[in-house]
Amino acid sequence: MKIQYRNDGITVFESALYRTTCTVISLAQSVLIVDPNWLPDEVDFIADYVQQHYSGYTQYLIFTHSDYDHIIGYGKFPNAKVIASEKLTSNPRKQEILKQIEDFDNEYYITRNYPLAYPAVNYSILTDVQILTIDNTQLIFYLAPGHVTDGLFILIPSKNCWIAGDYLSNIEIPFVDDNLKDYILTLTKAQSILDQYKEITILITGHGDLALSRSEIHTRIHNDIAYLQCLVSQNDENITEIINRYSFHFIMFDAHEKNKTSRRF
Repeated sequence: MKIQYRNDGITVFESALYRTTCTVISLAQSVLIVDPNWLPDEVDFIADYVQQHYSGYTQYLIFTHSDYDHIIGYGKFPNAKVIASEKLTSNPRKQEILKQIEDFDNEYYITRNYPLAYPAVNYSILTDVQILTIDNTQLIFYLAPGHVTDGLFILIPSKNCWIAGDYLSNIEIPFVDDNLKDYILTLTKAQSILDQYKEITILITGHGDLALSRSEIHTRIHNDIAYLQCLVSQNDENITEIINRYSFHFIMFDAHEKNKTSRRF
């Protein structure tokens, strides 16, 4: 499995599918595992990496949201404590999400050496600026709805790090699978976060490349806001230029058409 980034106790893995990322962060005696995913060999690779480098550490699984590709590796880490939004726990679509995993595995004749299950959460995030302290390290959580209802931002200031889930990707336009108004508010929140936390220089997204400078993070916020402004106004005059800022343009135009027909206010 590709390792996209490794420095200062942060390791970012990249799946062959949709360039989906998983982040592993070491603390003093604990290890954070964020969205372990996709193919069985890739999930095994992540688990083996954690065992090899952090044997005996307390494991914490963090889920940025409940999309099936992000919770698909949950069952591989049975001893981990789980952190996620309270809305992930109360999500009425649990069985539908599990069926998406089953359908994916069945379509490609995939078998896994761990059970498929929906995450059982130990630490629920209820509000913005909710802080969990692990090994004297502060994890600061913000609610991030819009893409889905149960999205989270995770900031670790001591690591100069912000994990954004399926927001602020350099390869995907905003996918408005839940609510357009909430998505816009979440991007406004993102700009406020960047303004407030001057130490943040690393942005890890759910798909695509890390951003490794504050200017790059700002550019991504700007691009996503520009896209959503076009979606709100239903003005496609500038949409080609905006979508061309992202990778896989033809797929992104298809995603744009889906946003146009399913956007929710």
